[in-house]
Amino acid sequence: MTTKTNKSTAAERILTEEEILKMDEKDYMNPAQMAFFKAKLQQLEKELLKNADETTEHLRETVLVPDPADRATIEEEHALELRTRDRERKLLKKVQQSIVAIDGGDYGWCEETGEPIGIPRLIARPTATLSLEAQQRRELKQKLYGD
Repeated sequence: MTTKTNKSTAAERILTEEEILKMDEKDYMNPAQMAFFKAKLQQLEKELLKNADETTEHLRETVLVPDPADRATIEEEHALELRTRDRERKLLKKVQQSIVAIDGGDYGWCEETGEPIGIPRLIARPTATLSLEAQQRRELKQKLYGD
């Protein structure tokens, strides 16, 4: 008689930020870390999509108000909400690109230098594609020479 066993390995369990930060540098972007960041990015993607749906529903609610000041306030709120969603749309694209990079094994490495981006930076900004030094160089270059 065979029984179903619970196969709970360390790779299947999603680690916490503290556990990820305590790992040795030689473990950089191991399967457990990749799973952690993929779960984090998928959760962020889900939240962004939920916000987009809520905005769509909110903007569909047409409220006719006779007072021009009230109407202007409502229009300004809608404009602000649309600007916010536009920023979130751009972030969603970066999140999805990061998930693809995880699946391809390229996540966590600077696209300019090929060096590790670093766990603390990826925890703070999971969509980062540049190491801190490369990002600083790029920002300085943009500041000096413009876009």
